[in-house]
Amino acid sequence: MKVILICSALVSGSLLLSAQALIDKNATDKTKALFVNLKKIGSSGILFGHQDSDAYGVKWKDEPGRSDVKDVCGEYPAIHGWDLGNIGKPGEDKYIAKIHQWVLETYKRGGISTISWHVDNPVSKKNAWDTTHAVYDILPGGKIHAYFVQQLDAVAEFLKNCKDGNTAIPIIFRPYHEHNGNWFWWGKGICTEEEYIQLWKFTITYLRDTKKLHNLIYAFSPDRSRMNLEDAKRSYMYAYPGDDYVDILGLDDYMDVGVTWNKKSPEEQQRDFVAVMRTISDLAKEKNKVAALTETGLEGITNPQWFTGVILEPLKANTDIQVAYFMVWRNANEKHHYAPYTGHTSAPDFIRFFHDERSLFEADIQNMYNWNKPLVK
Repeated sequence: MKVILICSALVSGSLLLSAQALIDKNATDKTKALFVNLKKIGSSGILFGHQDSDAYGVKWKDEPGRSDVKDVCGEYPAIHGWDLGNIGKPGEDKYIAKIHQWVLETYKRGGISTISWHVDNPVSKKNAWDTTHAVYDILPGGKIHAYFVQQLDAVAEFLKNCKDGNTAIPIIFRPYHEHNGNWFWWGKGICTEEEYIQLWKFTITYLRDTKKLHNLIYAFSPDRSRMNLEDAKRSYMYAYPGDDYVDILGLDDYMDVGVTWNKKSPEEQQRDFVAVMRTISDLAKEKNKVAALTETGLEGITNPQWFTGVILEPLKANTDIQVAYFMVWRNANEKHHYAPYTGHTSAPDFIRFFHDERSLFEADIQNMYNWNKPLVK
C-alpha cells in the first residue's frame, strides 16, 4: 500500500499560500486543490504519465478501456497526455470528441489530464515544425492576429467543454513547449525572446480573462538539450514570461536518459539528469510553483531497466528533488514507443517500478481534486 498524507490542518497557512500562488485568482476550487496537491505530492512520490495512453498503443487503436500501460501493470497512468494540434481540421471532429470522452473518464477515475498544442504554423498553414516566421504576425496588431484568435477560440471551446456535468474538469495546459529549441515556429531564432513572451502572455490572458476559463493550470516547458548546465537556472529562464503567467515549471528532457545521440556516458548523463531535475525543483520552491518532467523517455526503451535505473533510483537517492510527475511520450508502433507493452523486454522492470512506493499511478491516487485529505491509497 502506498501512503502519502497531507497534513490534517485546516486549509490555511502553507496550503492557502500554495493555492494563492495559482496565477488564476478565480480558479475553481478543484483546480486550486489540484495545484496544491501537485505541490505536495512531489515531496514523497512522483506521478507517472503517458501521452495518448488511452487512444492507441502498439498494434491497437481505439479499444475502450485499454492502455499499453494498463496491459502491463494492470493500472492506468496517473497523468494522461493529449494534444490539440489537429483541432478544427477537416475530419478530426470525431477524434477531438474522443479526447473529451477520455478526459472525462480519466477525471471520473481520479486521474489527471495534461494538454499540449502542436498548432500548425499560422502563416504557412503547414505543421508545427514548419519554421516560417509567424509569431510577429499573430500578436495583437499583427496582420493575421484575427486568424490566430480563431485558432485560440477553438482550443478555448474544447477546454470549456471539458466537464463532468456542470463541473469544469481541471486541466494542465502546456502550450508552445520546447521554445528554446529551433524546431517549432515559436522557437528560439524563429521568433525573438520578447515575441515569445508576448505570445505566451496574450494566450494566458485571453483564455483566463477573455474566455473566462478557470479550470486551467499553465505549464512552461523548455527543452533540456538547449540548456547550459553550467548556468542552469539562467539558461532555464530563457523567455520566461514571469511568475504571474506560469504555474508549473516543466522540462522536456530526452537528452539525459540514455539516448545514443548524447555522446556522454550513462553515468555522465545521470549526473546531468540529477542536476537539471534539481534546478527545476529548486526554482519551483523559490517561486512557489510545481516542478514537473513534462516530457521524457527513451524511444523503444532499449534499456530494459530504464524505469527503475534511469528515472526512479536517481530521484529516490536525491530526496531534495521534488518533482510532481514525469510523462513519457506516446506508443505509436514497435519502433516508436516510450512505455512498455505486453511482452516488451522492459515490462518486468516497469512492474518493479509500478510496485515501488514512490511511483504513483491512477489507482494509487485519490482526492487530487479535494482539499486536505489523503492523496494516496
